[in-house]
Amino acid sequence: MRKLMFVLVLLALLAMPSAAMAGEPGNVWYVPGDFATIQEAIDSSDVAAGDTILVGPGNHAGATVTKAVEIKGEDGAIINSGPAHPSGLAQGFRLLDGSSGAAISHLRFTADLAIMNGAAVNNVIVTHCRFDNAIQAVSNWRGSGWEISHNTITDLRTRNGGGIGILIADYAGGTVSDNVVAHNKISGTLHVHPNDGGGYNGSGIVLYADFRWGWAGAEEISYNRVVKNKVSLVSDNPIVVDVAAFELTESYYPNSHPGLGSIVITDNSIGFNDFRGTALQIALTPGELETYNDISRNLGDNRGHGLHPSVFGPGG
Repeated sequence: MRKLMFVLVLLALLAMPSAAMAGEPGNVWYVPGDFATIQEAIDSSDVAAGDTILVGPGNHAGATVTKAVEIKGEDGAIINSGPAHPSGLAQGFRLLDGSSGAAISHLRFTADLAIMNGAAVNNVIVTHCRFDNAIQAVSNWRGSGWEISHNTITDLRTRNGGGIGILIADYAGGTVSDNVVAHNKISGTLHVHPNDGGGYNGSGIVLYADFRWGWAGAEEISYNRVVKNKVSLVSDNPIVVDVAAFELTESYYPNSHPGLGSIVITDNSIGFNDFRGTALQIALTPGELETYNDISRNLGDNRGHGLHPSVFGPGG
């Protein structure tokens, strides 16, 4: 009887659909192996939201991401190219509609613009990645609910802009909130392009409302947390482009928004970071942003205004 029961259970298990069957969320796909490229995997009708794409060793092109998949590197996988940005720069991953909930982890990036969303993509995880000499490493335009944590960003460079480790920003007049930037290490040199016109700073981490060119900036950039990061950067040409460890900026051109003077970057918590090793540690434009945000308990120039640790949450 026991032998019969064992055989019946075994037959039942064999009859169950395989975890690798096409179209079942939670499947694991291999690049190379199941697909030659990451883009082929994402574009395949067999790959569904919730699936994992494991990227093997060596150099790979990134992709335009349109599904909520996990893209995870194995054994030193490198993303060294990818979709072209309108500026002509190479992106690693460009996140578009449909990719809310995606996760990117354990990859090394050498692309110009490593991770950038081109739509209001939410709830993205970027963790345990390495970024080398990027113009912009992680750029979250208009997205809420991102977790950017435990990444290593070494060296940055400019090209009449950029020189940014982690960006949380809006230009389209929306609300950007509940992003967490935690436990990242950003260090090295900001390499200023020989033909750079200057007039701005590079940034380790920046929250940014962009009202230039007549853009709508942001209605609200709030309730984001920047905690327990270590930023140590130096510019190789600070006269042209200096670098700030952390920045809050509402950027206007003169007379671009007559009568618009309200502060939109508010109620963000910046604490328990180590900004030592960067000459310009906290840059606020305008300066009154300090009044509207909780900036405390950071090592360096800002050693704390006595805010209770609970203000900054668990920090990831």
